[in-house]
Amino acid sequence: MRDEIMREELKEECGVFGIVSREGRASRTTYYGLFALQHRGQESAGIAVSEDGDIHLHKAMGLVGEVFDDAKLEELKGDLAVGHVRYSTSGDSSVINAQPLVFKTRQGTIALCHNGNLANSLALRESLKEKGSIFQTTVDTEVIAALLAGSSDSDLVISIRSVMKELKGAYALIIMTRDRLIGVRDPLGIRPLCIGRKEKDLMLSSESCAFETVGGSLLRDVMPGEIVVIDRSGMKSYPPEEKNEEKLCIFEFIYFGRPDSVMKGQSLYMSRKRAGKILCREVPADADFVCSVPDSGTPSAIGFSEASGIPFLEGLVKNRYVGRTFIKPSQNQREIGVALKLNVLEEVVRGKSIVLVDDSIVRGTTIKRLISRLRACGAGKIHLRISAPPVMWPCFFGIDTPSRDELLGARFSVEEIGRLVGADSIGYLSLEGLIEATSSSGFCTGCFSGQYPLDIEGADGRYALDTAQKVRT
Repeated sequence: MRDEIMREELKEECGVFGIVSREGRASRTTYYGLFALQHRGQESAGIAVSEDGDIHLHKAMGLVGEVFDDAKLEELKGDLAVGHVRYSTSGDSSVINAQPLVFKTRQGTIALCHNGNLANSLALRESLKEKGSIFQTTVDTEVIAALLAGSSDSDLVISIRSVMKELKGAYALIIMTRDRLIGVRDPLGIRPLCIGRKEKDLMLSSESCAFETVGGSLLRDVMPGEIVVIDRSGMKSYPPEEKNEEKLCIFEFIYFGRPDSVMKGQSLYMSRKRAGKILCREVPADADFVCSVPDSGTPSAIGFSEASGIPFLEGLVKNRYVGRTFIKPSQNQREIGVALKLNVLEEVVRGKSIVLVDDSIVRGTTIKRLISRLRACGAGKIHLRISAPPVMWPCFFGIDTPSRDELLGARFSVEEIGRLVGADSIGYLSLEGLIEATSSSGFCTGCFSGQYPLDIEGADGRYALDTAQKVRT
């Protein structure tokens, strides 16, 4: 049951962080950076450091605070560090698949962190096996590592550029050598990566919120296709050989990115709030108050409230301390699964009509049970409003979306979805409205439109590797 509830939410694969520090406490800064990125992955965490030319690594299953303590951080000495938090969309959920991956190349030992998903991972893996490569994990990150290890060029940047030409999909990489950090973003910029500064220290991160957490600030995004090399003397950029229009995953703006992060020069919080205002314009509703499904639906709900003049109230309370391993309810206790995560403020909702705002619907199981609980607590009419279009297509680039036959938006009309989840009315934000809310352009919207930025003909199935090759620990 827990799996059903948790998989109702869209999951993003990973968060990455790296720093070149003048203070020699790189592991501790990376630890705090990973805390800020914990929302991007809760299955495993790891940090690798470079000290006197040697790379030391610690990684394990669990949250950042479970994997590392003060003693472990003290052991990880050095002024260069990379860190990773993981949620598996490709590869089994086990410690052997945790990152960073550390491996040897002609250029020396390297630590690699990856956020994204390669659509041609299986084909590359089979080709590498035929050439003698042996794989220990089921993650496509190891495919990238094997390609780099097999490069004959002595210049790592040239090797990376050569490997990029073989990769098909989305990736944001941080590579650590004995004396350098290298940031790499896929040619379409589907996955985010940015550069930050803390005094004289330079950093790389999936999101800018990590820079603020460690006392730094955002410098800029890594450009699509760009390679950025950071060492103790500063930073050097290697622009892409061929410029492409950026196609950042639009779900970073809807849900994945923390609201206090900035992407494409835009505040994610303000973008989500604008989405709520446009949602009110496109599918208005009359009610006693506006309520969000916390936390991701809250900025849009506030925007809807401001645009409509309907007051915003908290009708639902989120338990932010539900861990990854609470005991699964039995089949006749399904409501407990929702209540463990979200509870209704009965005194607020009883006898009131509600505009209930959420960021997306995937399978519809959680929102259906949530509406049922609101009804049981005496709520009147419930007008469900979603601050994104219907999710109708799977993702091949690093988001854990189910197949089309499991997506509610692919199987039913909007009106039918409203009836299925028990809402009195339902309305989705249009794709045009969503783009307007971002105050930007250049996004991958494949999960809404079916129009992908890359040709996915023959793309690897996301779970095919796990079926063919399970790695147990």
